[in-house]
Amino acid sequence: MTRVSNVPAAGSASVPRYAESSIMQRIARSLNSGETWSRFLVWMILLLGAVVMALPFVWLVSSSLKLENDIFTFPPEWIPNPVRFQNYVDALTYKPFGTYILNTLFIVVLNEIAVVGTASFCAYGFARIRFPGRDFWFAVVLSTMMVPYFVLMIPQFIIFTRLGWVDSFLPLTVPFFFGGGAFNIFLLRQFFRTLPEELADAARIDGCNEFMIYARIMIPLAKPALAAVAIFTFLNGWNDFIGPLLYLSSPDNFTVAIGLATFRSVMRTRWDLLMAASTAMIVPVVVLFFFAQRYFIQGIVLSGLKG
Repeated sequence: MTRVSNVPAAGSASVPRYAESSIMQRIARSLNSGETWSRFLVWMILLLGAVVMALPFVWLVSSSLKLENDIFTFPPEWIPNPVRFQNYVDALTYKPFGTYILNTLFIVVLNEIAVVGTASFCAYGFARIRFPGRDFWFAVVLSTMMVPYFVLMIPQFIIFTRLGWVDSFLPLTVPFFFGGGAFNIFLLRQFFRTLPEELADAARIDGCNEFMIYARIMIPLAKPALAAVAIFTFLNGWNDFIGPLLYLSSPDNFTVAIGLATFRSVMRTRWDLLMAASTAMIVPVVVLFFFAQRYFIQGIVLSGLKG
């Protein structure tokens, strides 16, 4: 009786199972090692970029706690010595920043209502309602994004001057009630197009008209995109300098951006107070970012799913 041997013959191409397993393990370890190094490299690049981006802010905070003569010393001292918290008290009382903050918040709140309301309404029309020339008019709206603000600055100033709106908040708020801006319309339109059409069809079967579909179905579902638009609007209103500089002349109507500019004069600039006031005015933006970054990123990502 012939016994069959499990030992491969000489010159055979077969490999024992234990050897094959060992080879696969080595390949897996090498792949994991390569993936680990690639991830490490990516994290190091991101960390380096984060440090570079954070350096100006760190220098701003550090300078806000220094004596004025120590701000521009070279090499720079990153840790203030002595630490002067009095700069914040002096900066916020040197000018009526309480009034500036209230004025800015008033403008920002009105712009939030105007932009979120009118931009979402226009975006829903371009995304869901079929009417003659819809794509043409949407292209016209998008084309306005290519027109620089400085081209429109003088004609708008002449119009608002003849309307008697100069030195008031009207030029900084009323225009936002007419569409809310081309970019915001585009962003919300892209989001509305990602929502299933079956939702609107079911609402029509239940007797809803287009406005009811917009208000009761689309707006609740569009919260991430609306949050992104609201964040953009807040940042633009809080940091706006050109608009208030053009239309506001009374100190009682100044905004935060104009208030910061008043620290600079022809003869002398109080750099220590300017740094402290700038740091204090950045705090609301930083707080908004930390609390709303998830909604902001979600709104941007979801708005780009479908063209």
